[in-house]
Amino acid sequence: MVSTAPYGTWSSPIGAALAASRDGRPEYVGVVGDEVWWTAPRPAEGGRRTLVRRRADGTEESALPAPWNVRSRVIEYGGTPWTGTPRAAGGPLIVFAHFADQRLYAYEPDSGAPPRPLTPLSPVGGGLRWADLRPHPERGEVWGVLEEFTGEAATDVRRVLAAVPLDGSAADDRAALRELTDGAHRFVTGPKLSPDGRRAAWLAWDHPRMPWDGTVVMLADVTEDGTFTGARPLVGGDGEAVAQVEWAADGTLLYVSDVSGWWNLRRIDPDADDAGSIGLCPRAEEFAGPLWRIGRRWFLPLDSGLIAVLHGRGGAVLGILDPRTGELADASGPWTEWDATLAASGTRVVGVAASTRSGYEVVELDTRTGRARVIGAEHTDPVDPAYYSRPRSRTFTGPDGREIHADVHPPHHPGRTGPDGELPPYLVWAHGGPTCRDPLVLDLEIAYFTSRGIGVAQVHYGGSAGYGRAYRERLRENWGVVDVADCAAVAEALADEGTADRARLAIRGGSAGGWTAAVSLGTTNLYACGTIKYPVLDPAEWASGGTHDFESRYLDGLLGPADAHPDRYREQSPIHHADRVTAPFLLLQGLADPVCPPEQCERLLKEISGRGIRHAYLTFDGEGHGFRKEETMIRALEAELSLYAQAFGFDRPDVPVLTLTT
Repeated sequence: MVSTAPYGTWSSPIGAALAASRDGRPEYVGVVGDEVWWTAPRPAEGGRRTLVRRRADGTEESALPAPWNVRSRVIEYGGTPWTGTPRAAGGPLIVFAHFADQRLYAYEPDSGAPPRPLTPLSPVGGGLRWADLRPHPERGEVWGVLEEFTGEAATDVRRVLAAVPLDGSAADDRAALRELTDGAHRFVTGPKLSPDGRRAAWLAWDHPRMPWDGTVVMLADVTEDGTFTGARPLVGGDGEAVAQVEWAADGTLLYVSDVSGWWNLRRIDPDADDAGSIGLCPRAEEFAGPLWRIGRRWFLPLDSGLIAVLHGRGGAVLGILDPRTGELADASGPWTEWDATLAASGTRVVGVAASTRSGYEVVELDTRTGRARVIGAEHTDPVDPAYYSRPRSRTFTGPDGREIHADVHPPHHPGRTGPDGELPPYLVWAHGGPTCRDPLVLDLEIAYFTSRGIGVAQVHYGGSAGYGRAYRERLRENWGVVDVADCAAVAEALADEGTADRARLAIRGGSAGGWTAAVSLGTTNLYACGTIKYPVLDPAEWASGGTHDFESRYLDGLLGPADAHPDRYREQSPIHHADRVTAPFLLLQGLADPVCPPEQCERLLKEISGRGIRHAYLTFDGEGHGFRKEETMIRALEAELSLYAQAFGFDRPDVPVLTLTT
């Protein structure tokens, strides 16, 4: 029986603790012999990530107990943190990066012995950091990206390709590590060996470009002793972003480039005189995404000559491409979003996928039969799925008639409806990045609000990934303008059409989305309140040593070079215009955040002091850029709901009252 109750007051079995316990997803899937391995979150264990092993008989087990934490800090966002190789006897050999000290460790899970270190500690920069690892058992080494700090500043860093001996000889000796490249490029991805082992390919780029602005495919010869020689660029450059490169079995290179305006798959023969490339499946779709983490995989060549690809527009589904004909057949099944992690063994393709009714699972596709099945991290509904909202992907019209993409999650409860004549409150979610997007999948954090009668609109504002290069570049030198206007246009449209209550709109976001939320509160009168999480607040400070190396020149594209546009950096800074903020807000910050340090939040609070602006500031020890601990996520989510209850005018006695001060 359905009863009537004001929006926002509905009771729900989806509590903050439940949402926190389901936070995170399986990542970095790989095949080791007949086994499938991946990393998995453990929010209740301090937010660590463990390795999960699926044996050939189908049994699944956590392979590493606490406190082992399989997570890389390369470019702070990390990258593929483990690799493995099967052995004739003794079980697999796994090599992984441990978050606490960033050392690589060798682990033989069937031996009963604990992991043993392979790389030395470093007194600078929190350790030598590693990502995008690949085993080379014939040389007794693991190859990957080495990030090494040379000084105390965040930008005192060099990155090279390097080889780590598996015998442990480098565990206490930095000199035993073998560097494969000379550090000529600021950023690199891990090396991919050609089928004959005689050449290696990788991606490289330099400041001020970000990897979605322009990268190059580098090619080098590999000598018999494993030395790289003759490193040279093959394709790519300024204005062309290559997101991934792989070798095909015939010795040609496959890569994804946005030279056409969309990230599409191409092939090039490095031995051809003209070195020209051809498109394999030209479409107005994306076959890749922004390279926020080193080692992302959107496609994978198979032994059969076919290619497993992730593709779509505003999303990513798994397909099998025949490069000879251009025919593309999508995998069947309920999954509507695949993460950029793929592995293969023979005719099997393994990935991580989700849908609007299920969380991320490890899925295996048999390319012979077309049959796909869940083989790990199987989704189970912790509550009746009748409590899940049914979102819709929509396209709105923004300023100048431009398209704005958004996913709208209306309030939904199987036993409640709002009173006649009452419109629901809505939260406008601005994603981070900003060169990113939110996947349209089941998210219990969203369901936490929608099942209580609060709608959510995830706005993929101009600058978001998934809709081609031109859409991404709408934000160029317009950060804090286009994103703010696009979020406002969606909010206004929802109010105009009678979907949302105009008087009860909120803006919220984290990281770059926190910037958008903060700027929105200071430049529009549209929102009744806002939630700002680990934000960028002062771009001038952020661009002059206030963040990590990877994004230290990001604002050259988003706002223009700081020395050329000092007025723009000040005019669009929420800190310098704190007097414009009138709506109450919640500020959430991790105290160990190297990307958006807490100092900016503290400066904002100093600027609004005494202005009568109701606000709350919650900080969390040991949390970095993005929250991982279960207790942190519970506190943050309940505080957010309390803010909305106070701003929108309804009671929520089931959560602690958030104290708002002035």
